[in-house]
Amino acid sequence: MSQILLVVFFTLLSACSSHFLKMEKKEEEFKKNIEFDEKVVIKELPAEVSDSNSQAVGVPPSPLSNPEPPALKEPVKTIKKKSLPAKAVKKGKAEKKAPPDEVATAAVAEPPPLVDIESKDGINGRRPIKDPFRVGEEVIHEMHYFKVAAGELRLKVGPFVEVNGRRSYTFTTELESSRMFSSFYSVQDTATTYVDYAEFVPHVFTLSVKETGQIKDGKGLFDIKNNKATYWEKKFTKKDGQEEARKEWDILPFSQNVYSAAYYMRLFKWDVGKEYSFRVADAGENIVFKGKAIRKEKIETEVGDFEAIVIKPEITVKGIFKPIGDIYFWLSDDDRKYILRIESSIKIGTIVSEVIKINPGKTP
Repeated sequence: MSQILLVVFFTLLSACSSHFLKMEKKEEEFKKNIEFDEKVVIKELPAEVSDSNSQAVGVPPSPLSNPEPPALKEPVKTIKKKSLPAKAVKKGKAEKKAPPDEVATAAVAEPPPLVDIESKDGINGRRPIKDPFRVGEEVIHEMHYFKVAAGELRLKVGPFVEVNGRRSYTFTTELESSRMFSSFYSVQDTATTYVDYAEFVPHVFTLSVKETGQIKDGKGLFDIKNNKATYWEKKFTKKDGQEEARKEWDILPFSQNVYSAAYYMRLFKWDVGKEYSFRVADAGENIVFKGKAIRKEKIETEVGDFEAIVIKPEITVKGIFKPIGDIYFWLSDDDRKYILRIESSIKIGTIVSEVIKINPGKTP
């Protein structure tokens, strides 16, 4: 399971090559997903509509207002397919057949709580009283490991789109390794998630991973009306060739995905001493994210001084607290709640990601 809010970090391990892994199959062919394409229609909105945060243009009446959380009855189903590249068969030996499809069944998810766990502070229905997002917003971080520049993290807000007829935000997270780190391990990863304007829940996300050790294409679909999630993944490694997986499971109302969570946490007021919670669905599991505002402080950055709020997160899976290490977020103490700094302790040392540039985006 992906650790919540650590998705912006990808393990940087030493390797024997500084370039991205390559495969014979063309990138566009590798990314094809007929089932996903049949279920998802994403349309660009006219510029005057896309630039406006003032009204929910093109949003049909919501079926999600104060739903009764359903019991999760069906187990998670995971289907994996594995195929070896042609070059993996040596001349003179019988062709090695790919193993049959393997169906793995996870434990039945626990019943959901009967009460809404989210705070209502600063929220009117499902909309924030003060929307922190602007089209064109870009927050750029420089990441350091042992005080050495490891890469760049970019958090972006793109133009509004329609996803299956509903107006949606476009949030993109990008991570790219620095030139020095690329001499050990190259990383160029992008995750884009589309979040419903009226309900602030994600519809769809796409993941593109290009690294020295792997190539991966992921696609996720949240059916927010029926509370169902589907995730498709294609992965290629030099050792195992191409592998495919598909997961489908029941989710709880108003669940975020791991990519939308970092944006969603910016909606809360984060009063010092208070805890805020929301649900996250990932990799066949339903998670509860809980964050506590532990203090306010002034921090100095390359783009100026900011009054900030320091957040300490934790997660619960199947009712059990799951440690995620020491990780802290610094959010700007204003209406925008920019992510200014992230500190994450790992097995050896600490990764520090701090803002070096902010483009506030278009004025609504």
